[in-house]
Amino acid sequence: MVTGARALSLVREQLFATIEEAESHLERFIVERHCSSLLQRAVESIGQIRGALTLIELSGAQLLAHETLQIANDIPAGAGPEHDEHLMSICRGLHMLRRYLEQLRSGQDEMPELLLPAINALRLAGGEPELPESYFFSVRLDQRPSISGTTRLAYRERQSQARNMRRLYQIGLLGFLRDVNTTASLKLMARALERSAMLLHDHVGGYLPWVAAAAAEGFAQGRLTATRERKQLFARVDRELRQMLGNELHEPARSTLKELLYLLALAGADSAHPQQVMAAYGIERLGFTDAQLEAGKKRLAGPGQAVMHSLSTAIREELETVKDLIDAIESEVRQAAESGRPAGSDNFSRLYVQVGLLGKTLEMVGQENAGQVLQQCLPSLAQWKERTLTLDDLAPLADALLLVESLVAQPEGQGTLLEIPAAAQDVQVSVANYQLSEAQALLHREAYNGLSEAKRAIGAFLDSRGDALHLATVPALLDTVRGALFFLGNPRAAELVRACTGFIQRCLIEGGQACEPATLEILADALSSIEFFVESGGTESQGGTPEILDIAAQSIRALGWTSAAA
Repeated sequence: MVTGARALSLVREQLFATIEEAESHLERFIVERHCSSLLQRAVESIGQIRGALTLIELSGAQLLAHETLQIANDIPAGAGPEHDEHLMSICRGLHMLRRYLEQLRSGQDEMPELLLPAINALRLAGGEPELPESYFFSVRLDQRPSISGTTRLAYRERQSQARNMRRLYQIGLLGFLRDVNTTASLKLMARALERSAMLLHDHVGGYLPWVAAAAAEGFAQGRLTATRERKQLFARVDRELRQMLGNELHEPARSTLKELLYLLALAGADSAHPQQVMAAYGIERLGFTDAQLEAGKKRLAGPGQAVMHSLSTAIREELETVKDLIDAIESEVRQAAESGRPAGSDNFSRLYVQVGLLGKTLEMVGQENAGQVLQQCLPSLAQWKERTLTLDDLAPLADALLLVESLVAQPEGQGTLLEIPAAAQDVQVSVANYQLSEAQALLHREAYNGLSEAKRAIGAFLDSRGDALHLATVPALLDTVRGALFFLGNPRAAELVRACTGFIQRCLIEGGQACEPATLEILADALSSIEFFVESGGTESQGGTPEILDIAAQSIRALGWTSAAA
């Protein structure tokens, strides 16, 4: 029997007609509350819809119709204002159902996950708990995969290190929950979970941190959206870790495991650990990405809410046009100075019009300061055709454009064009602040890249069973990182990097110390902690962030290396 979206054509006309009938009866009942027959007809129509969807096995649509019918059955005849929210939720449910079926009719793939927000809204209206986003995901949870890379440390030492790893996980989790450098936070969480899995491998629930580490890594690589439900999931992982540390026989909740595996399948990461976990549980990546899922939900909810992004893009285009005109005028001014003739072209008029439009646009979207700065440039621009220009005449407009560019080019995650006010009244101060932030961002990138390359070199050193040639460039890389951290005003982080450099130089390169995987893991913990500190953009004056440096200091002390910062 043909089922699913392919079977929709068999009942399509009758199904859409029944939805129209249900909506019509419901709309009339909202106005004529005394007419209970209208409500009864609406309930009967919704029941027919559910029956048809059950017959063709459209799971998501069938569940939405079922929840709609449940709410409709609970509404009494002559319902008063206290049932208005229930009636509106039924209307929204039917609207979403119609939109979903229309999309299927137009040839789009069946994706029941799109309907979960509408289903959960109906369940909340009826006093029922929400369904997890993994509700339509199928996986066998009775498997207990073997964890590779376990450690042979004594039980007490493993418990102590596992507690440190949980603390490391909590630091990353805090940044993830606060939407502060989400990618860096997820990387730190994955690192802590992977180490926890090695340390807790003999616990009943030792597989959970192993799966959660892959989910966190996949979350970062797949650029999944950090929704409220997903944040709560990783917070539950922390609670599971706490119970595992207190009771080695603790069995983690199966629902938590299923949701982690769903995120892993949704992310579809290609790196080794996620692929290993997916193979162990026999799951494959889903037929859609998180971005496609979010786009589908927006289509169902109505027109996309991308006004801010579109507006920022349009302003950037206008800004590029103005910069191109200034470049052309600068070239004309130089040629005129060499030939001794005055510069003159249509570019002056075009620049005047373009700057005026850009300034008005900025004022309309709430950037009054930036818009006024450009508007103040217009009187001098109007005189450019009447006199001989020099390059110095272009400087005020260039400064104003730098100000606008600094507002438009805010880093992702720190706001958008419409959300950032031009706080600095003075153009020079604002431009200087922008240039300073650009320089700081460059130093952060240099420090992060240096740490990443150093970690890769240490990994190659481990894989080659102690070939010190792989470590030849590491001291120089870490010296670069130390210098960047020092100029960024992070002396303690710089000192910790110096300690790592000293250990690598004297013990691994010059001393030829035996390549112990456990030792290199501790070194990697120190570098990962510093890497998170750098990638999160933290400074030692920010509350909460320096705690990650305490983890790095503990790792350095565990190496038997002394440092003033440790």
